[in-house]
Amino acid sequence: MQYNTQREQLVMPEYGRGIQMMVDMAVGIENREERQRCANTIVKIMANLLPSTASKEDNEHRLWNHLARISHYQLDIDYPVNIVPKEEVQAHPAPLPYPMKTIKRRHYGYLVQQALDYAKTVEDKETRRFITESIANQMKQDLFVWNRDSMDDELVAQDINRLSDGDLRLNLNGFTFEPVGESPLQTSEGGKKRRKRK
Repeated sequence: MQYNTQREQLVMPEYGRGIQMMVDMAVGIENREERQRCANTIVKIMANLLPSTASKEDNEHRLWNHLARISHYQLDIDYPVNIVPKEEVQAHPAPLPYPMKTIKRRHYGYLVQQALDYAKTVEDKETRRFITESIANQMKQDLFVWNRDSMDDELVAQDINRLSDGDLRLNLNGFTFEPVGESPLQTSEGGKKRRKRK
């Protein structure tokens, strides 16, 4: 018995090994007219194998390109559509450069650092205080996710001062942090936690 793992790997497994064998046979046909007739039949069978794609506008173009690909671009026939060159199909896009950012406190993330840098540029004292308090709430949320044991109001105030190079200060007198760790879906309209169904 011969297992599929011992056979040649399929170029397009969605069409199955039967189509692969038909295409290989068509490549070996010497008579051009017979080879063309065989290719036309194979494309019809391929269309029947994937009926869900038959309604697409580019279905015929796609099927003939798949036929060329399955034959490793060795099937010499008159294609009724333009075939995408092998080089273009196998071409890989250039890798995207990964943005390397220097983050002073990685558990807060780069966006918090950006927000603090922006807050330092705000001249209006009331607006600056509002932005600083909003950032403080986000920082406490980040601490909750990162390590609940280190979630401390004083630590957030110290980190704001440290990360802003002393330009921003969080006044803890009269400021109350928003609740952390609870999403709006976990609480009802009255602010009470929803009871779990038994």
